[in-house]
Amino acid sequence: MTLRAEWTKFISVRGWARGIAVAALLIAIFPVVGLGGGGNEHGSTLPIGPDGEPVSAAFYFVHRALSGDGQITVAVTGLTSVRADVDGTAAPWAKAGLIITSGPAPGSRYAAVMATGGHGIRMQHDYLHDRAGPPGAVSASAMRWLRLTRAGEMITGEASTDGRAWSRIDTVRLPGLATTVQAGLFVACPPRVSGIGTASDTATAEFGSPQLAGSWSAGSWAGDQVGAHTASFAGYAQGGSGGFARTESGFTVTGAGDLAPATRSDVAVGAVASDLLVGTFPALIVVVVVATLMITTEYRYGLIRSTLSAGTRRGRVLAAKATVIAGVTFIAGLLATVIALPLWLRLVRGVGVYLFPAAPAALLRAEVGTAVVLAVTAVFALAVGTILRRSATAVTTVVAATVLPYFLALIPFLPPAMAQWLTRFTPAAALAVQQTVTRYPQVDSVYTPANGYYPLPPWAGLAVLCGYTTLALAIAVLLLRRRDA
Repeated sequence: MTLRAEWTKFISVRGWARGIAVAALLIAIFPVVGLGGGGNEHGSTLPIGPDGEPVSAAFYFVHRALSGDGQITVAVTGLTSVRADVDGTAAPWAKAGLIITSGPAPGSRYAAVMATGGHGIRMQHDYLHDRAGPPGAVSASAMRWLRLTRAGEMITGEASTDGRAWSRIDTVRLPGLATTVQAGLFVACPPRVSGIGTASDTATAEFGSPQLAGSWSAGSWAGDQVGAHTASFAGYAQGGSGGFARTESGFTVTGAGDLAPATRSDVAVGAVASDLLVGTFPALIVVVVVATLMITTEYRYGLIRSTLSAGTRRGRVLAAKATVIAGVTFIAGLLATVIALPLWLRLVRGVGVYLFPAAPAALLRAEVGTAVVLAVTAVFALAVGTILRRSATAVTTVVAATVLPYFLALIPFLPPAMAQWLTRFTPAAALAVQQTVTRYPQVDSVYTPANGYYPLPPWAGLAVLCGYTTLALAIAVLLLRRRDA
C-alpha cells in the first residue's frame, strides 16, 4: 500500500515525471566529443597493433637482417635521457635493448628485451605485454647483458649481470613471423608527464659490440627512425634527432618514441565512449531537483503529516519513496544510454573522429552503470532532502557533493592530483563506471578523468556513492522517526 501510494503521488505531479524524462533526453542529445588528449600533430596515421588496439610504435632501430633461427647478445653500459630525474637517472620508461620485428610498418609484431631507466630489465612484445626481469638501473659500473634468441616463431629473452650466468625472462610467440626478419639494437623514450600534459624526451644508450649467432646478413649495420610520421610520436626533445655512431667498444644510439599501447595523451584528435555520456552532468542536476522535491514539497506544504499518519512506520515510507524514484530514474536512464551511446558512437565514427576501441562488455557496463549512478544519486538526494527539509538547501548540498566534483574533474586544466582526489573520495567517484579505456602500468601518461581515466575501478567507484547514500539514508530514517512531522 505504501509503495503504491508513493507511485500514485509521483505520477500525479506531472513536473516530476517530466523532469525524469528531461534527464533522459539530456543524456541522449547532449554528447560532446572530447577531441583532447595531450597529443601532437607530428603525423596523421595512428598505428594499430596486432590486437586491434591503438599503439605508440616509434623508436630508433639499428638493424640487420636475420634469416631463420639465430641469436643476438649485447651489453648495455649506459642509459641517459634529456629530461633526466633529479639524481641524473634516465626517464623511468626510457628503453634500450634488443628487438626482433615482423616488418617495417609501425604496429607490426615484435619482441624486445630491454634495460629501462627506472623499471629494471623488461621483456615486452606486441605492445600490450610486459614481463619484469632483474631489477636495477644501468651504468658503467652496473652493466646489463641482454640476449634474444629466435627459434621459428618463438622468441626468448634473457638477461645477465656478468655475461656468463643468464636468467630467462620470458619466451613468446610471434604468429606469422617471416623467415627473414630485421633485428638489432633499439632505443626509445616516451614523453615525460609534465603537469597537465606531456613533454617530448630523448634517450641515449651505450652498447657493447653485438655478438651474433645464426644467418645474419653481411655488411654494416643500418639505422632508421621507425614511426617518425605517426600520430602517436611526439618527436625529439629540444630539436634533437635520432641516430647511431660507432665507438671503440660498440655503439652509441639516440632515440625517442615508445613501443606501448597508446593512451589518450598520445592522440591529438580522439574520443572515448565516456565523452558521449557527458549528458550525465546536466541529467544529474535534474534528477537531484526532482528527488529532493519529492520530500521537501511535503514538508513545505504540510503534507508530510498526512503521509506519515497513513503509514505509521516512517522508515517504510522513506523506503517506498526511494524505491519509486530509483526505479523510475534507472529505467529512464537505461533507455537513454542503450539507445544514445551506440547511435552517437556510429555518428562520431562517421565524421572521421578516432574512437578508442571498447569491448562490448565495457560499453554495456557504461550504459547500465550510468543508469545506476542516476538512480543512486536520486536516492541520495531524497535522503538529504529528508534531513534538511528545505528544497534550495538540499539541492545545493547534493549538487555540491555529487555534480560539482564531477564537473571540476572534467576540466582539463585542473591539476591531476586534485582531479584524482575528487573522483576517489567524493560521490563523483561513481562516474568510473563510464570508463572504457585501459590504464597501462607500463605506460606513464596523463591518467585523469578529463582524459577518460578514473583512479578507482568502475564498481569500486560506484561503491563510494553507495556508501554516501547508505549513510545519508540511515541518518534520514533516524531523524524521520525522532522528529515531529
